[in-house]
Formats: sequence, structure tokens, C-alpha cells
Amino acid sequence: MLLLTHAAATLLMLGVILVVQLVHYPLFRYVRATDYEAFQAAHMRRITWIVAPATTTELATAGWIAWSPPLSLPAWMGWTGLGLLLFIWATTGLVQVPLHRRLTDGFDTAAHRRLVVTNWLRTGAWALRAGLALWMVGQGLHSP
Repeated sequence: MLLLTHAAATLLMLGVILVVQLVHYPLFRYVRATDYEAFQAAHMRRITWIVAPATTTELATAGWIAWSPPLSLPAWMGWTGLGLLLFIWATTGLVQVPLHRRLTDGFDTAAHRRLVVTNWLRTGAWALRAGLALWMVGQGLHSP
């Protein structure tokens, strides 16, 4: 159940980050300047309702898997997954959140461009995590 819960949270976040990266963030530039501050504030408020439960579940299960891995998994799998997740959290806190805060003052082309470009780091890390999470589930299913 632990591996399935972890994989579900990770796959949910991969889906969210792909929609954000490929659809949502590119559309920011089409919001009228007069509406942009309200749009950005609403984005930050609303996205939290989706990502907070999933990322909290993902972090808790990743930590559990790393510190107390199921017998079917080599320890490196859990630690690799947790390391990728800590990279995602660090990138979010140190890069994405400050850029979003900067955008609450109005649309800024340079900040928007940096948001989209740097978000590829998180997108790639979540894709790697999703593959790893599915691999862990497969390992768990094939254990005696």
C-alpha cells in the first residue's frame, strides 16, 4: 500500500507539472495587464489546494521508503527518490516561489521566461521520480 500511495501521489504531481509547464505557464503572457495581478494571486491560492495534499503525501511516503524500505527494494531506490524530491522542493522554494511573488506585482517578461525555463528542472525531476515510483511498484509486485 505504501508503494502504491507513493506512486499515486508522484504520478498526480507529474500530471500537474506537465499541465502547468505545457499549458498553464505559457498562457500567463496572454492575461491582460489590468487583470494580471489578480490572476497571479488567484493562481497561487488555487494551485495550493491541488499540490499541497499531493506533495505532502509524496514527501511523507518518500521519506518512509528511504528510511525503512520495503524488503523488495534496494535502499538506493528510496534514497534516489527522496533526493529527487528534495531537489524539487528546493527548486520550488528557492526559484519558483520567488518568481511567482515577483509576478504578483504584474506581468514581467523576464520573470515569466525564467519561470518557464527553470520549471523544466522540476518537470524533469518529477518525470524521473514517476519512472522510479513505477519501478518500485513493479519490484514490490514481483517480490516473494
